[in-house]
Amino acid sequence: MRDSARGRRGQHRCHGGGAERGLSAMATLRVRAGGALHLLAYDPDAGNSLRAILEPTDFRVRTACLGLGACGLCRVRVLAGEVGAPTAVERVQLEDALLAERVRLACQCRPVGEVEIEVLSLAPPSSWHVPPGGLASIGTLRWEADPAPSHAVPRPLGVAVDLGTSHISVALIDLIGARPLALRVGANPQRAHGADVMTRLVAAGDPDHARALASLARAAVGEALGEIARSEGIDLRRVRRVLVVGNTAMLSLLADRNHQRLLEPANWSLPIDCAPLETASWGREWGLAPEASIEVVAPLAGFVGSDLLAGVVAERMPELRTPGLLIDFGTNSEIALWSGDTLWVTATAGGPAFEASAGRDCIPAEAGAVVRVREGEGGALECDIIAGDEPRGLCGSGLVDLLACLLRQRRLGPRGRFSDDSERVEFEVNGRMLGLGWREVDALQRAKAAIGAGMKVLCGCAGVDPYALQRVLVAGLFGSHLDLDSAAAIGLLPRLPEGRVVLVGNTALAGACGLLLCADARRMLERVRACARFVNLGRMAAFDEAFLDQLFLQPMGSPP
Repeated sequence: MRDSARGRRGQHRCHGGGAERGLSAMATLRVRAGGALHLLAYDPDAGNSLRAILEPTDFRVRTACLGLGACGLCRVRVLAGEVGAPTAVERVQLEDALLAERVRLACQCRPVGEVEIEVLSLAPPSSWHVPPGGLASIGTLRWEADPAPSHAVPRPLGVAVDLGTSHISVALIDLIGARPLALRVGANPQRAHGADVMTRLVAAGDPDHARALASLARAAVGEALGEIARSEGIDLRRVRRVLVVGNTAMLSLLADRNHQRLLEPANWSLPIDCAPLETASWGREWGLAPEASIEVVAPLAGFVGSDLLAGVVAERMPELRTPGLLIDFGTNSEIALWSGDTLWVTATAGGPAFEASAGRDCIPAEAGAVVRVREGEGGALECDIIAGDEPRGLCGSGLVDLLACLLRQRRLGPRGRFSDDSERVEFEVNGRMLGLGWREVDALQRAKAAIGAGMKVLCGCAGVDPYALQRVLVAGLFGSHLDLDSAAAIGLLPRLPEGRVVLVGNTALAGACGLLLCADARRMLERVRACARFVNLGRMAAFDEAFLDQLFLQPMGSPP
């Protein structure tokens, strides 16, 4: 397998049953930073600034002004190529001598074609990064802000937090302008106590461990806010409201309340109180003003959290006139089906295959991850790497693509075994050998089988034909990078007519932003709670049979 820096790369947003992908041609940005040369593939038609292109990488520029050019810190030298003429902001911040040496501000430059730059002001290393796609990865904010004095000085800010099992996402939004200002994503440090929720819940049986888990989550949110404050020049005392959504286990561990109830199956269908006993200490730890409010949005049931509810609100699913399905892929994957008057919801174990992935050469969707694999000329495999040319491993979406390619080439069978009976295949990506073993294949088979079986059971409960679904919304970090043709080829998603399956980004975070902004979103949340029906898959006999059927790597509905 070889990387194609100038290959065709992008997000195929709507699945069209074999239609052309419509990806724009990519250009190469050569970046000299820290004594090394890095090659980045970028879309010149997107019109992104150099700052935005560099943000998901490990060689970001130093900034402190939301990319407005006011700080003058994000200095680069253009060594070759075109990045546009100096702006009025740059002429204020940079002396004529510097401009003559092609020193520019990264936030003001928009590269065109092949460009080479040197980063003159590197940002300090951080475990928090802007995800590929930037603020657009939050998804669409479908809610307008409640009326407020537009002359308020300083303008009030809100913080939305999506507390996931593998990752934590934190967004800063303008509460008057109803727009996101900054976004950071990082690993949930609780992973040191277990990759899955059950392992962490068992660990929390020890009160000392429970307090440590709660402290880790709160400290991580504080670190993300501190990173935003430093990088964007934001005074956190302007934050008036913080709203946290997440799956039930993560919220109960954050608040250090009732998490042991989740170890009892009898409680899985019942509401779990995750409201913290106090949040004033959280605000002080995070550097917020004393009057800032902090709210943890209540989950629906034992393993259906407020992240799924927020996603339903973000996509305004109760307004759909035809059946629609939302799948929030993650370590704890949640599914919601709107049937017209009822919201049918469930949760199933995705394991690490979707977000953190599993295996020696598998990593989360972060810098260095092989995020896309496709067949090139003569059947050779090509790939795209997130934020650079230095591969570190396969992430979940890259694994889905790779399996689809191997199936088409008959190097992998529907049962998940390699055709040459080997236990592992190896391939080269930019000079580095990566491997894929049957255990990684098996982990994804089980995860995708759980999703497929959950969909089938939920549709059965609602009396909805899965192939009659007019809208299938694919959410979560894993879903943000997913190629829908590959997903249909291995049976992860149904193959539906064009436009019915859509990638919608982080709907949990988008919904949390909506709940911060307006009362209408909160009223929809209460409507969703009132019409929701939880389905416990562990008590559904049909789930086991459907799970076995969905284990095969083949399109849904195909015979074994």
